[in-house]
Parts: sequence; C-alpha cells; structure tokens
Amino acid sequence: MHLLLQKIYLSTEVQKFMFKKIGPGVFIAAAFVGPGTLTVCTVAGVKFGFALLWTLLISTIATIVLQEMSGRVGMVSQTGLVEAVRSSIQIKWIRTLLVFLVLMGILLGNAAYEAGNIGGAVLGISGIINNETVTTWSPWLVGVIAFALLWFGNYRFLERVFVVLVALMGLCFIISAIITKPNLLDWLSGAFTFSSPEGSIWTILGLVGTTVVPYNLFLHASLVSEKWSSKSNHKAMRWDTIISIGLGGLVSMAIITAAAATPLNEVNGVMDMAIGLEPLLGSWARLVMALGLLAAGITSAITAPLAASYVAQSCFGWEKNTKGKKFRMVWMLVLATGVVFLSIGVEPVWVIQIAQVAYAALLPLMAILLLWTVNQKQIMAEHKNSRFQNVFGFLIVGFALFLGIKSFLDVFSLI
Repeated sequence: MHLLLQKIYLSTEVQKFMFKKIGPGVFIAAAFVGPGTLTVCTVAGVKFGFALLWTLLISTIATIVLQEMSGRVGMVSQTGLVEAVRSSIQIKWIRTLLVFLVLMGILLGNAAYEAGNIGGAVLGISGIINNETVTTWSPWLVGVIAFALLWFGNYRFLERVFVVLVALMGLCFIISAIITKPNLLDWLSGAFTFSSPEGSIWTILGLVGTTVVPYNLFLHASLVSEKWSSKSNHKAMRWDTIISIGLGGLVSMAIITAAAATPLNEVNGVMDMAIGLEPLLGSWARLVMALGLLAAGITSAITAPLAASYVAQSCFGWEKNTKGKKFRMVWMLVLATGVVFLSIGVEPVWVIQIAQVAYAALLPLMAILLLWTVNQKQIMAEHKNSRFQNVFGFLIVGFALFLGIKSFLDVFSLI
C-alpha cells in the first residue's frame, strides 16, 4: 500500500513538472491544428496522395523558427509583438500604417477562421450523435462552451484543457495513419521530394497558411511574456516550442497520410475521410474522426478569439488584463461572428480556405516585421538573432514570397 501511494505521489509530481514546463507552445499547436488543417490536409491527401508532404515538413520547420523568435521577443521585452514592433520603428506614419494593417488582418482573418473552427466542432458533434439535424443548434452550444472556457478559465486552466484536447486529437489521427499502413518509401519520397502536381498550388498555399499562421506570432509573444518573466527561461521556452509545434506538424502529416488511403476522388466534407477508414476501424471510424474534429474545433475556437484580443490590446495600448472589459469585448465579438456566420448558413469550409490563402499572402510581411524586431539590439540585447537564425528567417520569407508570386502568376495563366 505504501509503494502504491508512493507511485501515485511520484506520478502527480511528474504531471506537475510537465504542466509547469509546457504551455504557450501547446496554445500554438492547438491554434494551427484546427478544422482548417483537417480540411486542407484531407484535400491534399485525397487529391495528391503523399506528394505534398514536403510542404508540411517545411511549414512545420518554418513555424518552429518563427515562433521561437516571437517567443524570444515576448520573453525579453515582456510585451506583445505589436508593442515591440511599435517601439522599434521611429517613423510615425509607417508605424501607424503597419499597426493598422496588422490589426485589420488579424481581426478579420480570425473572425473568418472562427466560423470554420466552430463548424469543425459542429461536424464532430454530428458525427458523435449521428444526427445531421444537430447542426441547427450545435453552433450555439459550441459557442457557449468556448465562451465559458474563455470567461471563467485562467491561463493555467486553459493550458491543461489544451493539453488534453490536443493529445486526444493527435492520438486519433496518428493511430488512423498507422492503421492505413502507408508505403514507407512513397511516404518518404513525398516528404523529401519537392514537387507541385498540376493544380496543386492553391492546396500548397492552404497548407502553408494553415500551419505558419501569422496571428500565432502575436499570440505566442504575449503568452510567453505571461508564462516566463525571466530571460533565464529561454531554453525552456525553446524546447516547449520545438516539441509542441513538432507534434502539431506530425499530426498534420498523419491527416494527409490517412486521407491518401481513402477511396475518394473528391472531398465534400472533412467527415468523408471516415469512409476510407471504415474497412479498418469498422463502426468506430466515424467516432474517431468526430472526436478529432470536436477537439480541433473547440481548441481553435478558443485560441482564435484569444489571439485577436491580445493583438488589439497591444495595438491600442490597453492595460494587460485578460479579465478587462475591452479585452473580453474583442474575443466575444470574434466568437459571436463565428457563431452567427455558421448559424445563417455561410459555408465554413469555403470561408476558412479563403482565410488560409489570405494568411499565406500576409505571411511575408509579418515575418519581415518579426525579423526586424528580433534584430533590434535596444530591445533584444544579447538575445537578438544570430547570423544563422537570420539566414533561416530570410529563407522562410523567400519561400513565402515565391509561393505568393507563383500563385499570382498561376491566376493569370502565365506559368
């Protein structure tokens, strides 16, 4: 009995240690592995098999690099990213223009994403209950759940909620991918061979836009400044970022892997992927997919409004108070927009795919702003970027610009 109690105590201590060390990275993983990721990854797997896995591999590495920079800005400056940008640009009209562009891009983009986030959770509820009519009332149920978590939950409470939900979602899709028994050589070829099959450019942009999400840069800096007040925690912040986002990227790649095994020619909804898993999982296929959708929808339905509030707080210079009226007013507006859009019949998949492409186009500007800030010695001191980190940063900007230009030319049939 004594040994049993000792084991329980040690297990509790290990859990406390784990929860103490992890945090902001889980928010970011929960934010980008949402219904939008499920949608575009499913489309990529069904239409192109493993051919676009390389896009997710590069996007995950790029996300880790940029989020580490963003987290470092938050840890060193103890402010949000917008505040750091404002203090690093001396010309007033340029500073005002950039802040306005950031604010409008994040608020409008997050409102569009929120409809898709809630839509994903609604599909999950429909799959669990196995009754399509629940879509008439379930958007409001998801909205109430998200509202309650944001209103009553403190940072550490939300931290634990995200850990559980992201772990559940990740487990569902990783197991699904393993069960499909993909050809390892084909999988590795797709991950490490750069190819763009005909008609894939918009899917590639969607994969980039749903993984390297600009609003996550602002969310991460703010959360890190709340989590860690000492520069000595740099190593903990870095490992939190690498592990959390790395696992998020693995989940995204698992979704493509599972989708590639489905006998579908097109995707009419994310739940279509469950059809391909029925021969392997039987009657559990729909439930596994529904649980993943529900987890993804709820986590993203919380993080998108939260990120918008942090950005607005930084842009307007509000007092740092997540319980303040102004802070709450912003996330309530974003949350309500998503619920209303979905309730009046706006197609969430279409809305979120447009937002993903728009975010992919916005990424180069946000990445340049981040690189500018993280190289300012008066802000970062000895924690400013090294030459090696700058090379990685500019490669990411170059990759984002290349995709943007290629998609622009593709629209006008010049390539």
